[in-house]
Amino acid sequence: MWRDSFRLQIFCLLMAILAVVVLVHNFFQLENLDDDTVSGSNWITENNVQRSLSQTNKTTRKPYCGYTQQTLSRREQEEQERLLAAIEWPKPPDGKIAFAQSTDPTRSDFVIVKPSRFFKVGDELEVLVRMRDFQGKPKQYGGDYLQARIHSPLLKAGATGRIVDCHNGLYKVFFTLLWPGEVKVSVSLVHPSEAIQVLLRLREERPDRVYFKSSFKSGRYSETTECNVCLPGDLPVCNFTDPYTGEPWFCYKPRKLSCASRISHAKGGYLKGLLTKEESLFFQSHVNIKRPILSSGPDSVIVKPKAFTDSISMNRAEDPTASPSGYYYEDQWRSRTHWIHNFNKSDDITECLQGKVIHLFGDSTIRQWFEYLTAFVPDLMEFNLRSPKNVGPFMSVDLKHNVLLKFRCHGPPIRFSTVFSSELRYIANELNGIVGGRSTVIAITIWSHFSTFPVEVYIRRLRNIRRSIIQLLDRSPETLIVIRTANVQELGPEVSLFNSDWYSFQLDSVMRKMFSGIAVHFVDAWEMSVAHYLPHNLHPQEVIVKNQIDAFLSYVCPLQT
Repeated sequence: MWRDSFRLQIFCLLMAILAVVVLVHNFFQLENLDDDTVSGSNWITENNVQRSLSQTNKTTRKPYCGYTQQTLSRREQEEQERLLAAIEWPKPPDGKIAFAQSTDPTRSDFVIVKPSRFFKVGDELEVLVRMRDFQGKPKQYGGDYLQARIHSPLLKAGATGRIVDCHNGLYKVFFTLLWPGEVKVSVSLVHPSEAIQVLLRLREERPDRVYFKSSFKSGRYSETTECNVCLPGDLPVCNFTDPYTGEPWFCYKPRKLSCASRISHAKGGYLKGLLTKEESLFFQSHVNIKRPILSSGPDSVIVKPKAFTDSISMNRAEDPTASPSGYYYEDQWRSRTHWIHNFNKSDDITECLQGKVIHLFGDSTIRQWFEYLTAFVPDLMEFNLRSPKNVGPFMSVDLKHNVLLKFRCHGPPIRFSTVFSSELRYIANELNGIVGGRSTVIAITIWSHFSTFPVEVYIRRLRNIRRSIIQLLDRSPETLIVIRTANVQELGPEVSLFNSDWYSFQLDSVMRKMFSGIAVHFVDAWEMSVAHYLPHNLHPQEVIVKNQIDAFLSYVCPLQT
């Protein structure tokens, strides 16, 4: 009897020990998983240690890619399919194309169709571009990315052209002649079609080629891990997906700290060695990146004036897809969709903005607007928020005239230096917190930091912003909302892989379609940068920014005509 009792006590003791072991195990499981943790990757970057490319080559499609997991309504799915179809790019024939068979801008040329005919303001000028390879043979397929403009250097006039790919190595460019005098034609090869296929592959297969990091801190102990829209592998990750918009964002979970201890976000770096030796030949600065294509005959025409040119060239229906949307004349941008007033005096800007709150949301290209206005208007004084330089948020105030100007960067992905976690805000959420009304002005730009991701990531972001804009205009229809488009920039072999004009062009095309038909206005920074004589720059020079500001303020304070 006593033996049975002893055995029972031993059994109970063993069960108690087992329960304690299970409890301890579960405790550590919970501590390591956190509420916002999901299983993730076998990579981790700690204390700013950069991962190597040899590790990245082992991965294919990333398991934590929000653009592959989002649930779309039938209407949203159909729109996304239409958008992707609209930007689908012509492909070369199957099989590898040798460098010698790729497009050579020096052997290619263009001709003006009927250059000796009588041209007057308002007429259309047609140009035929003929592509050849490095062996001098005519190209038999399309897909090259070109930029074209007409210009009159003495008049500081310029406008962009509309390019049509004939899919046989020929391209037609159509220009609307908008001013009298001698008008010259310039055509450039930005990327050959063979390079575009490489950019397409990188966009779909290597969204991690720009990577990000976050710092986590508790007391004196800190860790730094890698972050992105997509993270590979099976280590635990912190899920920082926005609960309101569903915008996905993940960081590898620190080894010892909780996800809640995140304090900052920053750009991590750029991956190297993305191209094969053969692919790198398609990206050479003085060979096939932004190289001029010369004319085989006359490269200019004489344009005669026509009466009432202003009324003829003005199309009052604002269409973000119209081309050209405007032109330069005497270094001033003249829109074809709305009248632009030149705000050459700071007093004119002060009078326009009096009593208004201006919100600028986006990247560094719209931060230029904040910097220009704060520097140009003496009464607009920047209030020191002790924000990191070039990051923000920033705020300037004119107490005398009751003007408040604010800049805030968009949420991740964003390649800024350190941004405090508390300042990582999504534009859609910020718009939802704005009351709006006649005294509220909002300007938005968002494009450059999305160039390395599949387009679905960008479509999701714009869909959320568009929804918030529609809701804001529904509750406060007098709110003024302006969209600043993308712009071109200087390109080299490395920059092309991350921020090519072709990437920006595709995103800009999507943005214009998604915001078409909504009560928002557009500042066409794209055409303003292509049409101007100054070298291309991600951050355009002041004369171009000034023209952007004039266009913007002309919506805020429209001319009475």
